[in-house]
Amino acid sequence: MKPPHLFDKIDLQLIRTLHTLLTERSVSKTAMRLGQQQPAVSVALKRLRELTGDPILVRSGTGMVPTDVGLQMLGPVSQILQSAESLFSPARVFDPAHAGETFRIAASDTLDPLFLPSVVARIKSLAPGCRVEVHALSAQAQYAHDLGQGLIDVVIGNWAQPSEELHRAQLFEDDVVCLVSSQHPAVRRGWTQDDWLACEHIAPTPAYLGWRGVIDEHLDQRGWVRNISARCAHFGLMPRMVASSLLVLTTGRQYCQRFLQGPEALPGLTMLPCPVDFPKMVYYQLWHERSHASASARWLREQVKISAAQLPHPNPLSPS
Repeated sequence: MKPPHLFDKIDLQLIRTLHTLLTERSVSKTAMRLGQQQPAVSVALKRLRELTGDPILVRSGTGMVPTDVGLQMLGPVSQILQSAESLFSPARVFDPAHAGETFRIAASDTLDPLFLPSVVARIKSLAPGCRVEVHALSAQAQYAHDLGQGLIDVVIGNWAQPSEELHRAQLFEDDVVCLVSSQHPAVRRGWTQDDWLACEHIAPTPAYLGWRGVIDEHLDQRGWVRNISARCAHFGLMPRMVASSLLVLTTGRQYCQRFLQGPEALPGLTMLPCPVDFPKMVYYQLWHERSHASASARWLREQVKISAAQLPHPNPLSPS
């Protein structure tokens, strides 16, 4: 059994020198590869011989060859160096083509319907061995906690004032508009701010305890209250509800546009300017300090950013 203080005499540089000596079979070549002076490598070889009780390298003709003990050490030494490289590489190196991570994204379904499918498709194209989980923003979730515990990698949504405890990056901005039925009176005669407030509105079910949403937060600041007569936890169903009623859905133009044109289009819908002067909706991705330096997490956030930048821009509203 080796004495208990043996590890105090071994460091990673010594292991690296041993590996290079065994592969180069030369003190001078080892010194050149490691960028050291030859006497320093000779001193290291002496230390290794004392630790192992074996010469490790011996002369044979004009060169040197490993001893039997040296040859037996080559495999374990290579494994130690590979393990050390693996141990310290996650924050610096990420190879998507060969990675097998699971990426967990929490996102609001108020986003453009094309956005999250684009993110998932991009990840699976560039990192086919990785898994992707898309989590809904729910009333039970505590996202600062989940990000801090590594249960979620990134959260995507729109907040008037994102948490200062988390890192954030803006993805895109969107104008606030209204989606209504083509039969809504406002389509024919227009509407005022008071008309809009008095209309029957549909709004999302609160995503978490205390959640108001950017629309109602802005109204609260002005002391206004709209008439919310319907709520739904599934944002993607709201346009169809609007098409068959006099409900008003107030949200981003980017989202509404998808239900007026293209494969997601629904008959019987019209988009109107909102008579209330709302600031632009700003969508962010948020992440915790724990994953800020991780190469895989940085790669994930970059794919989210690229997918957001590639979203087609909605057409502006026609003059009413």
